[in-house]
Amino acid sequence: MLAVFLVVSLCSGLEAAPIEVRFVEGTAHGLLVVRTVKDEIVGHGDFLQTVQAHHVQSQLILRFKDGSLHHETVTFSQPRLFTMLSYRLVQRGPSFPETMDALLDRTAGTYKVRSGRDGKEEAESGKIELPPDVYNGLVPMLLKNLAAGRSETIHIVAFTPKPRLIQLEMVPSGKLALMSSDHSRPGTRYALKPKLGAALRFFATLLGKAPADQECVILTQDVPAFVRCDGPLYLKGPVWRVETTSAQ
Repeated sequence: MLAVFLVVSLCSGLEAAPIEVRFVEGTAHGLLVVRTVKDEIVGHGDFLQTVQAHHVQSQLILRFKDGSLHHETVTFSQPRLFTMLSYRLVQRGPSFPETMDALLDRTAGTYKVRSGRDGKEEAESGKIELPPDVYNGLVPMLLKNLAAGRSETIHIVAFTPKPRLIQLEMVPSGKLALMSSDHSRPGTRYALKPKLGAALRFFATLLGKAPADQECVILTQDVPAFVRCDGPLYLKGPVWRVETTSAQ
């Protein structure tokens, strides 16, 4: 079963395609808060973005009250299509079942993963062929660039801790009113659905490797903006809400 899972996951369909740039990304600093499904605040964070000559670097940094850290760094280009150039994920602390330090490099075509659980550490490295539409760390930006009512399918590399290439459907699931003070603004919900297929989903569930669906909300008035995302930060993890906040 494990062999079948690995083969199917690496050979999942080729329907996904790169996302066209409609809104160019620039320098930004956003403040974030992390909540549980019971609305308890468990952490705070920052979204940091800087623009270089030929690429953009974005960082998502979430610091939990128990000292845990979730830190994603993605470098990408945006001349006409979004292209992920490199990606790094760091997770550590009691909020996560294992420590993780994973790196993807498109130019070199390589990956490196260091993980640890219960005092045991493992290291993996090797070659990986990344399709043009691999977008780790870029999903909120892609949602801002989708035309109204449009769905898209992309690829994401999931670390289990080995890298697994899976498809991710981004599907609009409804409109909603977003409140800013006493003013209502239009928004769109997007469902993020790992596209595993019936056979792969069966084996992934059996092996405890099936990723959960997630939901993100984008403000769609004039220039689109990220509002929040609900979902786990690791396989079979609890649902956390990561949302924007403001300084007082």
